[in-house]
Formats: sequence, structure tokens, C-alpha cells
Amino acid sequence: MVSERTPELRHHIDDVALLAQGVGRRLGLRTHELYEVVRAAELYDIGKMAIPDAILTKPGPLDAAEWEFMRQHTIVGERMLHVAPALAGVARLVPWSHERLDGGGYPDALAGDEIPLGARIVAVCDAFNAMTSDRPYRRAVSADEAVAELHRHSGTQFDAEVVAAFQAELTDPSRERATTPLPARFDGRVLSVSAN
Repeated sequence: MVSERTPELRHHIDDVALLAQGVGRRLGLRTHELYEVVRAAELYDIGKMAIPDAILTKPGPLDAAEWEFMRQHTIVGERMLHVAPALAGVARLVPWSHERLDGGGYPDALAGDEIPLGARIVAVCDAFNAMTSDRPYRRAVSADEAVAELHRHSGTQFDAEVVAAFQAELTDPSRERATTPLPARFDGRVLSVSAN
């Protein structure tokens, strides 16, 4: 639904999901946890469908009222995903993908381990992809600059262990290219769902 409204988001969604998959594997997530993280990485911004285009594509900084409106997208996304019982675990991660390790994020100002690991993974992967993509209000930065920024905010905004796993995944020469689309559903090549 999101990519139908904003087609350019499809590439962003695929990139974040692939990165989250690799980081989750490096951090030893179990199969069902990895499934939820990848799905959350695909769906964490679904609530933006409720945000007016005037806010989403504004070329300048958002004012306080616009930011307050924008911050609601995580809660809206959680409500949308709870409609599908099979996505309950994914819905649990979506609202907290914009929390910060130091408690300065939204919507609940969670801190440290209060933020589920899956949401911390999505936050790092999304931040990297956002920094390395052109936006209406700024130009993209290089991958090296984005990684340096993740390290600069490691321990405050981002989980240091997740950032380290992310950098290892990003620099691993055997990693699938980020331009490879994630399949519509998992198959044996990418991830087989088991009972563990």
C-alpha cells in the first residue's frame, strides 16, 4: 500500500529489510524473531499512509505541529498491523522503531533494553538508508559518512551492539547487494520458518 502511494519507497523498504535480515542473523535471532524483524523493516512506516503529502514531502523543516502529526505514524502503523493476527509480533515492533537508546525517541520515550532488539535493528538500518538517500530537504551522504554518523550516536540514539553488527554486515563481501529485492514471502533460500 505504501509503495503504491509512494513508488520510490519500494527500494527503501527492500534495502532496510535486507539490512535488517543480515543484522538480525549476526545478532543470533531465532527464525521466528528474524521473520518478525524483516517484516517490521518492511512495514514500520506503513502508518505514513495517514500523513498528508504536504508534510511527507515538505522541502524544509517541519514545524512543531507537523512533527507532532508525523510522530503519530508509528501508532497508526501499529493499529493497522494489529488487524492481521499473523502480524501481531511485527505490530509490536513497529511503534518503537523510532525510539532512542537514551529515551529521547517516540512515541513512548523507551530507553535501553525497554526497546525490543528488533526495533533497535530496524532503527539503525532505517537511519543508514535515510542518510544515504536523497530527501526533499537534503542530499544523500556517502555510506562511510552514514556509518560514521551511526557510530557518533552509538550508545545514545542507537544500540552500540546493533551498530557494530550493522557495520560488519555492510562491509561483508559475501552480503547480498541491497538492490536485490526481498521475496514477497520467505522461501528456503532466504529463511525457512521453523518452530524454534
